[in-house]
Amino acid sequence: MIPKQWQAAKEVINKIEQAGFEAFIVGGAVRDYYLKKENNDVDIATSALPEEIQAVFPHTIDIGIAHGTVLVLDCNEPIEVTTYRTESTYSDHRRPDNVQFVRNLKEDLKRRDFTMNAMALSKSGEYIDFYNGRQHIDSKIICAVGEPIQRFEEDALRMLRAVRFAAQLHFSIEGKTFQAIQQKAATITYIAMERIQVELSKIFISNHVRLGIEYMENTTLGRYLQGDFNQYKWTDFYSEDRRVGWAYFCLVNECDLSLLSAYRCSNNDKLFAKSVLEAYESLINGIRPIDLMRFDLYILQTAYQFAKWQNRILSFSYETLAERKDNLPIQNAQQLAISGKDLLNWSSKKRGAWIKTTLDAAIQAVVNNEVDNDKQQLKEWFHAFDDEG
Repeated sequence: MIPKQWQAAKEVINKIEQAGFEAFIVGGAVRDYYLKKENNDVDIATSALPEEIQAVFPHTIDIGIAHGTVLVLDCNEPIEVTTYRTESTYSDHRRPDNVQFVRNLKEDLKRRDFTMNAMALSKSGEYIDFYNGRQHIDSKIICAVGEPIQRFEEDALRMLRAVRFAAQLHFSIEGKTFQAIQQKAATITYIAMERIQVELSKIFISNHVRLGIEYMENTTLGRYLQGDFNQYKWTDFYSEDRRVGWAYFCLVNECDLSLLSAYRCSNNDKLFAKSVLEAYESLINGIRPIDLMRFDLYILQTAYQFAKWQNRILSFSYETLAERKDNLPIQNAQQLAISGKDLLNWSSKKRGAWIKTTLDAAIQAVVNNEVDNDKQQLKEWFHAFDDEG
């Protein structure tokens, strides 16, 4: 069955051609189509100018019209349509100073980053491949279009994209392209951390993370970014969760959680990494029942994987760990049979910090099987605890 995006793209191409213009599917969708990988992010390049596309389709949104991009909404799925263009100098190493629209597909493809991303596909499935993209895919190499130095001067993020593609596809970076990255590696500092974080996140969830980290070292890109990129620490790492990658990056950098702020990671990423690293320390130092209650199973499972990837020897299996957690008298603080209100009723004290301290002690006593999670028994425990206090 043809995915909806591809069906919509073919309809858009049909209408553009009927209006007398050229139009082709371009970019990553073509690469993945050739690799027989699923990719439903389908973009179109055309010889028609933005205003000509708007004349063909009644329902469009200007999402980047200064750079020739219009979003077409007429064929059930939104499709980005961009006019063929060439680009001027990139004085900030990120964005072209200006673009010039052209009517020639070859000129448009020439400005793209790598040959495997510089192919086009007609609606009938014919490849337009001026720069040997298919040959390079078959050879499993990542090769810059034209002069690599120029491509990386245009947009320094392309260097990190080369590393990311190597990690995702298990490709090698072609020699001249590799040397150009080494030569221009320092310019990665021109790129916004948010964009760098996105590329590193994709490396962390790739099938061949260690290869990506190895290229971070060997191209010297890692020298200009915060944190240590050491391939040997990533030998066995694998995860489909980017948060796990960032938490592990902190771990191999001496549990430095400040890296998450440096790379503009979200608060959710920070909370996840903090919890996993704390659970990891608990596992290494001898996990207690209160720790088992405190961390959810996914956090514990991730911490256990970290221990394995770090070649730490644990005396129990993850299954045993999960069973121990499942057998706890309570799974969270909310399940405790008493509340602060009960403590106030049983005591002549006024409200204060003692309530939280006592409830924490009660939770500890319950999970350690020192007292049952029963209100009456906890009342007796409280009076004994209060007397001792």
